[in-house]
Amino acid sequence: MAPVPARAVLPAALPLLAAAGHLGPAGSWLPPVRRLLPGLSGQGRPDHVALTFDDGPDPRSTPQFLAALDRLAVRATFFVLGDAVRRYPGLCAAIADHGHELAVHGWTHTRPWLPAPLRDRREIARAADAVRAAAGADCRWYRPPYGILTGGRWAAARRAGLRPVLWSAWGRDWTAAATPDSVLAALLRDLRGGGTVLLHDSDRTSAPDSWRAALGALPALVAHCRRQGWQPGPLVEHGVGHRLPVTASARP
Repeated sequence: MAPVPARAVLPAALPLLAAAGHLGPAGSWLPPVRRLLPGLSGQGRPDHVALTFDDGPDPRSTPQFLAALDRLAVRATFFVLGDAVRRYPGLCAAIADHGHELAVHGWTHTRPWLPAPLRDRREIARAADAVRAAAGADCRWYRPPYGILTGGRWAAARRAGLRPVLWSAWGRDWTAAATPDSVLAALLRDLRGGGTVLLHDSDRTSAPDSWRAALGALPALVAHCRRQGWQPGPLVEHGVGHRLPVTASARP
């Protein structure tokens, strides 16, 4: 049988290669893969736990998290959506005013089924710009919605000078059945010193009022960390790594 010319194979393979480049990195969402990537899963100082919240700011729930964290004397990192920052710039500023760190969670909470590198660049840079305009804060970190870190979103984050980071323990606080006890139990199954905790300060993309379970779990979570000798705090104090250099203008 005569060999198939390479010029005939390559065009047929291009869609597969593009799909692999787009969705391949998204496998980092899976816990076994994340454990092999300590920087991406947010592994930091062994005496510290990074406390992070996704999906805000939300005028109904975020202020309650800010009040609870004030009572606990804990600061955290809030991964905010650019569209919500645009609608509630004062609330974004309040997060910074309470001493918390702001980070980028995207412009909207979408799943990236198809490659859209130009859109990713535009939306991630736009979200970072919205935070800067609302709170006067530069962001260091990027966490993709649903933890789906595609090749395009990874490249867009790097271009904007952001370091992608996921999590090592989550509370499964987005379901209608979540309770403070269930959230705490889910977290403690995987939480170790140096870990990064994922919770949500909004039910924008979750079951209605599910944020109340995360809010209710906070005092017990902070108490557990302190008993273990782990200081809960924001990613900026966690020792994950330094901000990536900006390779080009953050504005597309």
